[in-house]
Amino acid sequence: MNLIRKVSDWYFSRRALPYWCLLLIDCAVVALSWSAGMYAAHGGSFFASHFWPMTWGLATGLIVFIITFRFFRTYSGVVRYSSFVDLKRVSYASAVGSFGVWVVGLAIGLIFPQQDRIIYPDFPATLVLFSVSTLLLWVERVMVKLLYDSFHLDGALPVAIYGTKMGGIGLAKSIASVDDKQYSLSAFISDGKEMKGMYLMGKPVYLNEKGLAHRLRAKGVKVLLVSPLKTDMIRANSEMVDEFIAEGIRIMMVNNEVWDGRNISHKQLHELDIEDLLPRDKIEVDMDAIGRQLRGRRILITGAAGSIGSEIVRQAAVYGPEEMILIDQAETPMHDIRLMMAAEHSDIRALTIVSSITNKEHMEKIFSDHRPDYVFHAAAYKHVPMMEDNPALAVQNNIYGTRVIADLSVKYGTKKFVMISTDKAVNPTNVMGCSKGICEIYCQSLSKAIADGKGPKTADGSPAVTQFVTTRFGNVLGSNGSVIPIFRRQIREGGPITVTHPDIIRFFMLIPEACKLVLEAGTMGHGGEIFVFDMGKPVRI
Repeated sequence: MNLIRKVSDWYFSRRALPYWCLLLIDCAVVALSWSAGMYAAHGGSFFASHFWPMTWGLATGLIVFIITFRFFRTYSGVVRYSSFVDLKRVSYASAVGSFGVWVVGLAIGLIFPQQDRIIYPDFPATLVLFSVSTLLLWVERVMVKLLYDSFHLDGALPVAIYGTKMGGIGLAKSIASVDDKQYSLSAFISDGKEMKGMYLMGKPVYLNEKGLAHRLRAKGVKVLLVSPLKTDMIRANSEMVDEFIAEGIRIMMVNNEVWDGRNISHKQLHELDIEDLLPRDKIEVDMDAIGRQLRGRRILITGAAGSIGSEIVRQAAVYGPEEMILIDQAETPMHDIRLMMAAEHSDIRALTIVSSITNKEHMEKIFSDHRPDYVFHAAAYKHVPMMEDNPALAVQNNIYGTRVIADLSVKYGTKKFVMISTDKAVNPTNVMGCSKGICEIYCQSLSKAIADGKGPKTADGSPAVTQFVTTRFGNVLGSNGSVIPIFRRQIREGGPITVTHPDIIRFFMLIPEACKLVLEAGTMGHGGEIFVFDMGKPVRI
């Protein structure tokens, strides 16, 4: 097959099959159609007795067709990628060429009524010429495309596409338009009963019903490609997901966020992941309000190398702050943040500082030098078992570190201080939750004192203006130390899965969702609030 594929690649390349070759083939098609038209219109005896005058007429008539082929550029496209647009262009060229030949024949007949050395098609022969030439030119291009595709489907995975509208058709065209085909289309799937039994792009359309996965598997389908328009539907249809996975059919999706509503590529597909199955409504955030508050400001982010802090960095940088002061004690992840900012936001002055928030002297110098307008405090020790074993470090980093950053925010006139907390701070049963609960109490106390006019003064002796806002949410899917990577590894290794109970449920939120809500809470809050995020529906682990 490799040899055949190499031969087909050479044969269909522009070097082996240049434009003039295609033009010659098209001219041969016209000659055959010309002969068919004359034979059909005047019979075999006339055709035989006037063969040479008709041949001279064909020779001069081809000049008309060559001009129309050049005008409509029927031979300039890549034939193996012929589409409906190319076939339409061929039809126009055939129609204009046939009409042109008929007009030339009429003109010569009027000017030289007695000559019989050159014979052109009359009107009936011209109709046959147009019909046959158009059909053969279409067949020529379709056959080249089919031959090319047949030689390049070796190793391609048979797929079904869920969706029969713009997104599904776009995916089908995308997988068909590449040289090295990764997928070969076998079927479409539709939720509309009116599509049952129909065909799209030559492939059957199946109704989305129970048992469909088994039928598709029997036909060799190995992958299900989901149209962006069907993403929300398959997320909500766990039975469909379970059925396809049970049949060993992989599910590939395109996120709505990466689709512009028109152009789509199969390269945007990713395999169905846990994040795709969270049963939740789309979170709408007033990004314009966030942009108005952060644009042109100085923003300090602690824990900037962590999973939450780094996402806040990415999202805040979009709004064009004047300066970003990024603090974390993890050197290598901070280097990654430094490279990311240099590559994606080189217009923003970004300082990546490796330090601990408990280093009061260093933190004071940073606040004194940069006077941040906004502080997003994401630095914390968060792993419950680790903090149970190291309670002193939980107190030092979480409580004392928060006090250092909060006090300095007040002292140097920070407008808003947003602290990332956790639902474990509510009636805490462990050291980590207790330490975060104390941080919440401290920030609220500072906020109340400032509101009552009894708070600490700023460095220049003026009244404090800092507004303290706390954001509280639960499990963040994919964050550093999340249990999901552990489950993935256990499944990959064949189990067992370490859950405390088969029916255990948990609330989850995606990192980008959580960080958008943190930014919005920062713009909404006026001081002293604790924003508790709606975590959606609980997920059965």
